[in-house]
Amino acid sequence: MTEAPPAVRKPGVPRVDFTLPEGEAALIPADSVSWRVFKNPLAMFVGGITAVILEFAEPRVRTGVWEHTSFRTDPLPRLKRTGLAAMVTVYAARSVAERMIAGVTRMHSRVGGTTPDGQPYQALEPELMDWVQATASYGFMQAYHHFVRPLSDADRDRFYAEALPAARLYGAPNAPTSEAEQQALFRNMYPLMEDHPIVREFLDIMESAAVLPWALRPFARPCLRAAVDILPAEVKARLDLDHLQPLPGWQRTALKAFGRLTDRIPVRSAPPAQACKRLGLPPNYLYKT
Repeated sequence: MTEAPPAVRKPGVPRVDFTLPEGEAALIPADSVSWRVFKNPLAMFVGGITAVILEFAEPRVRTGVWEHTSFRTDPLPRLKRTGLAAMVTVYAARSVAERMIAGVTRMHSRVGGTTPDGQPYQALEPELMDWVQATASYGFMQAYHHFVRPLSDADRDRFYAEALPAARLYGAPNAPTSEAEQQALFRNMYPLMEDHPIVREFLDIMESAAVLPWALRPFARPCLRAAVDILPAEVKARLDLDHLQPLPGWQRTALKAFGRLTDRIPVRSAPPAQACKRLGLPPNYLYKT
């Protein structure tokens, strides 16, 4: 069992004690598919890239993120805060998660404007929040399924359903609760998707090893290719990404080996192990094979 390296403890990211309040349950139960998936750093990073590509395919979401956050000018703190929000949503005590989500929604309530082609938007529009929730669930689940451990049809449906309590708090009342609902939502959104230079700029940012977690820096380009590979074919075509070479077989094998390795190594100071401690579970509860 290892400790988290100092590199993950940088200023600019709020600190959350996942061990308190002692015994308090999270929004999602410990025996969930979500607790298994979100503990894996490879799934989180690859799936996060996939999710953002999907978000940026929608012009209102893309404009809101690009014009109202520091993503373009200072991506690392923004990525860390987003990662922490995901950890809090899944692993923190319910009261802690509810406070954090309330703060996020207050911030989103101030985000709005008009896209370059004249479409008005407001960040808390249910349609947009449903899309953001769906893309995040899709990205993390697919990355885990393809590069860590395959998930059964039933587990993939459970993963979507488990996110519903948090989705409602975030303002996504119609977020998909099954893989079939996710696929239906994606089909409805395909006509709204468009290619845009911001998508390429985002991929260039993510290709920089400086934004990667320390353990993934040798895998910068393979992670990027993996994230594109798991996009739906329709999305790749609409974003003009279908011409990119797929992840070579040996790199896919290496990523899977890394994903499975990290799925078996608890980090005592990381949110999953700390959340287990809060609930009186052994630190390796999520890492048993």
